Amino acid sequence: MTNPAPAPAIDRRSLIATGALAAAGIATRAGAAGRPLDIRDFGAVGDGRTLATTALQRAIDTAAPGGCVLVPAGLRFVTGPVTLKGGMELRVDGTLLAATRAEDYADPLAGLLHANGAAGLTISGTGTIDGQSPAFMERYDAAGEWYVPKAFRPRLLVLEDCAGLTIRDLTLARAPFWTVHMIGCRKVLIERIRIDNQLDVPNCDGIDPDHCQDVVIRNCHIRCGDDAIVVKTTRGHERYGPSRNIHVYDCVLETQDAGLKIGTETVQDIHDVLFERCEIVTSSRGLCIQLRDAGNVYGITFRDIRFTARHYSAPWWGRGEAISFTAIPRDPATRVGTLHHITVERVTGRAENSVRIEGSAGARAHDITFRQVAVTLGRWTRYPGGVFDNRPTSAVAAEEPHDTPGFFLRHVDRVVLDRCRVAWDRPPVGFSNAVQAVNVTGLTLPGFAGGAAHAGMTAVVRE
Repeated sequence: MTNPAPAPAIDRRSLIATGALAAAGIATRAGAAGRPLDIRDFGAVGDGRTLATTALQRAIDTAAPGGCVLVPAGLRFVTGPVTLKGGMELRVDGTLLAATRAEDYADPLAGLLHANGAAGLTISGTGTIDGQSPAFMERYDAAGEWYVPKAFRPRLLVLEDCAGLTIRDLTLARAPFWTVHMIGCRKVLIERIRIDNQLDVPNCDGIDPDHCQDVVIRNCHIRCGDDAIVVKTTRGHERYGPSRNIHVYDCVLETQDAGLKIGTETVQDIHDVLFERCEIVTSSRGLCIQLRDAGNVYGITFRDIRFTARHYSAPWWGRGEAISFTAIPRDPATRVGTLHHITVERVTGRAENSVRIEGSAGARAHDITFRQVAVTLGRWTRYPGGVFDNRPTSAVAAEEPHDTPGFFLRHVDRVVLDRCRVAWDRPPVGFSNAVQAVNVTGLTLPGFAGGAAHAGMTAVVRE
């Protein structure tokens, strides 16, 4: 596959316009809708026990298009899956509780709140959508330090082929699986939402734009066990095209997996993505690109970000890498795409493992620029280190024993570490060079600062 030309800069005016148009649409619909339809008027009982699925669906069907459905404040309504419609607003000021019986989910793939082809949909409110994740867990695995889920557990929001989508102000809590999954959506605004999931529940990603275009995610606070914000292109949805023109900013993230991520599902291209002004309170990898499939990843910028990355228990992916950008085939038969034209600037963090940039022998990464990136490496958790986590792959070792340099580069061409810095915080044995470059061409280090972890070691090693 021929790689595309280098990506142009993010079109900030387009992104701003997307948000402005979405906001204008909200105001227009709210003004035209008149009095919101209270779901109690359709038979819903807010006692936290009585199933309100039918009443909620009836209210949605009555309101759409152009109306607003209200889940009133101070009450708790239990619901199974409902289908949202285009041109409407669902305003949750109270609490929606996910039904916990598998038989209440006629389509287990649909998600608790779902929509397909719903243009101009808004989901808003000051209340909470609670996925009740404990009810979908089989047991707690003390050795793995996480919950083992039951065979069935729903996603919370599944929104497909929706244009002009807005999600704002809500709290989404205790998702049993992915929290907000958007597939093939365009012109999306997500703002001021809070995601408060259990940190020890696997796969409860925060926000997953998947084959999506023109997306703004801003001023969100996300706490979840799995990836906080992750851009994907999953198999089976290729008709929606690449994920592109995505802007994430001013978010606070807490996770036991990656904070800001692209992948691992990358069957089509992902490009023109800007992550900026975010704080990653804790993670297993601060910034992460996992290219494992045939798509190309390019035109990606991370800037003005602070992070902490540390080890967690063995089942979690990531081994405390500060930054991990890898293009590794998913299996020996995969022709993996190319990782190129990536920029990381004014990023600072503390981590238990390296900054890692790695292509493949047959798909070398290239044109990678790090500018004013400062990392402090040390160990403060009890978990074993000394590995790079390559998962998911069967083409190479899933976990590769390795010493811990500040920056590790392999199969990369034209990489710049401009005014970058490595510092060490009481590094144990096994922490090594400031920079290791293996099979790398065009490496430049203007203004690089920092020596090796221990006396007698070489600061920069090129192999």
